Amino acid sequence: MTDAMTDLPIEAFTLANLAEIVATRAKAGADQSYTAKLMASRPEGPAKKLGEEAVEVVIAAMAGDRQALTYEAADLIYHLLVVLEAGDVRIADVLAELQRRTAQSGLAEKAQRKR
Repeated sequence: MTDAMTDLPIEAFTLANLAEIVATRAKAGADQSYTAKLMASRPEGPAKKLGEEAVEVVIAAMAGDRQALTYEAADLIYHLLVVLEAGDVRIADVLAELQRRTAQSGLAEKAQRKR
């Protein structure tokens, strides 16, 4: 199942596919899977790694290094999915929240939060 997903054309590969791969690998032994190793140290391990990757994205963005930004953004997305898996949060729930927020402008949405 996982191998078939990694063979999908890039246009067909989704965050849901990647989240499924993360969920599958999280169930493997920590000696066989980096994802499982991170999950064994949850919640601190995955959260700490996500923070490190976020900083690396900021550094690459500020440097204007497109290649590094692409590489670090991929790491950030992967580690975010690991944190979501560790917290038992489905990517579909995150996407639903984003969809809800796009129903109005970002400024209007932020103004409602302050109330």
